Amino acid sequence: MTNRISQKLNDTAELIERELDRYFFVGDKKYQILFDSVRYSVLGGGKRIRPFLTMEFCKMFGGSEQSALPYACAVEAVHTYSLIHDDLPCMDNDDFRRGKPTNHKVYGENTALLAGDALLTHAFNILAENKYTSAKNIINAVKMLSANAGMYGMVGGQQLDLIGETTKYDLDTLKYQQKLKTGKLIITACVFGCMAAVDDIELKDERIISAVKYGENIGLAFQIVDDILDVGEEEHKTTFLTHMDIENAHKYAAQLTNEACKVIVKYKNNEILCELAAYLLNRKN
Repeated sequence: MTNRISQKLNDTAELIERELDRYFFVGDKKYQILFDSVRYSVLGGGKRIRPFLTMEFCKMFGGSEQSALPYACAVEAVHTYSLIHDDLPCMDNDDFRRGKPTNHKVYGENTALLAGDALLTHAFNILAENKYTSAKNIINAVKMLSANAGMYGMVGGQQLDLIGETTKYDLDTLKYQQKLKTGKLIITACVFGCMAAVDDIELKDERIISAVKYGENIGLAFQIVDDILDVGEEEHKTTFLTHMDIENAHKYAAQLTNEACKVIVKYKNNEILCELAAYLLNRKN
């Protein structure tokens, strides 16, 4: 099972990389450095978990690859922007990501900031130009991404994360923070797969509700596993290991993973998404 999901992740990552290369081409030579900075990060590899979720939810509900790719690339553009900004000295102040110098170490803080801005704004252009989905779905996708990536989602969660450096959160507040910071974009990726598969789908459709629940569960499990893998590295922050030991944290993540799979088991072709949930639970990096 692990070999199959690893291969599918690699294949999808290569596909997404090719599409991102097409969306983020070299632009105006007068400010070439900005395009170089954008491409350095957005084509910088990684597992591409979020676009994989979009592609697989689309497949599970009978949609086409060409319809899903713009949704998947828009999500990955927003994710990449968030990583560039997270790495900045004013945030986490990281020197390396995925074994390479972070964007601001290569291009400077000012250009890295603009590269993140460029990725965020261009994500909405990618959504708007999707020729293979309905106008209603595009409108709902823009609304969802802007809400879930903004102050009511990922940005709000990042602010709570900053506050958590000096304030110890209770477990419920920590779950809420992580739902915003990590979970909302994962949920968006899952729902985008439904939108790619079904034109004019209603947001109250059972398939979207299932995608949201799956995304909530694996998003929280993903963060718990991150905290386990990063044990000792962020002692100044409130993490799940502030409230439970490693064994109980992993049990909780496993419970969430099982709940995620229960939500989608009623649909045909759910196996890959269930394998992904297990893969994320048991990852070592």
